[in-house]
Amino acid sequence: MAGSPTARRRRLAIELKKLREDNNLTCNQVGKELDWSGSKVNRMETGQGRVQPSDVEALCRFYGTSDEFRELLKSLAKESKTKGWWHAHGDAVPAWFSVYIGLEQAASRLHNYQGEFVPGLLQTAEYATELSRASSGQTDEDIQRLVDVRLNRQKLLVDPSPPDLWVVMHQSVLMHIVGSPAVMARQLEHIVEITRLKNVTVQILPYDAGAYPATGPFTILGFPEQEDPDVVYREGLTDSVYLEQPADVVLYTKAFDHLRALALGPQRSAALVLKTLKEHTS
Repeated sequence: MAGSPTARRRRLAIELKKLREDNNLTCNQVGKELDWSGSKVNRMETGQGRVQPSDVEALCRFYGTSDEFRELLKSLAKESKTKGWWHAHGDAVPAWFSVYIGLEQAASRLHNYQGEFVPGLLQTAEYATELSRASSGQTDEDIQRLVDVRLNRQKLLVDPSPPDLWVVMHQSVLMHIVGSPAVMARQLEHIVEITRLKNVTVQILPYDAGAYPATGPFTILGFPEQEDPDVVYREGLTDSVYLEQPADVVLYTKAFDHLRALALGPQRSAALVLKTLKEHTS
């Protein structure tokens, strides 16, 4: 799998779980046969902690996989040990968010809904700074590191093989002044500019859109390999939730489709952003 160590670890976990289920075994049964605990097998299948290539070797021989498949899984285990660029920023990237960045870097499709703020991948440095400053207990150094991480994340949008980013924002995001009217004006200019990229689509959900699925901000991440199912990500102040059950993903996918059906089309959305920009600068 192309992409980040996090994505490789997830792919490995998916494949190991599939192998066990195809053999109609429980984690405890596998653990007993290999002289491991059932919890160790479960951790390997849920991507908690790193999996050693030697453990993959033992599992594949137990399950009777082909040599080629065994080597593929062992390579995933080795590659999952490497660190992504975001680890160099230390605690500016908490563990719960590090997982998201790793998945984001490997995604081929990102569908995002925001009802309060401009999403991180579209923020200017000034806008991001103001949001980071609003968090309590942040030093100037902490704020700068947070902003650096956010700007580094945005580089994926101009990669040679960038993901398709589709954002639906509520109109109130445009009206909510973060920092100052000047900061907001530059932020709105940036939104218009970045939508010129072929892989970026932005729609605005207007005030008069009527009723829509009641939900907070969320992102649906899709991946290039069919074996890697979509993930729904929801972020809180101190943690995050990842939803991978098919029923949950379908529910959020329908919600996003509903939201973009109610939203203004891309051209009318851009016109509304420009109209709001003029209001902030008048």
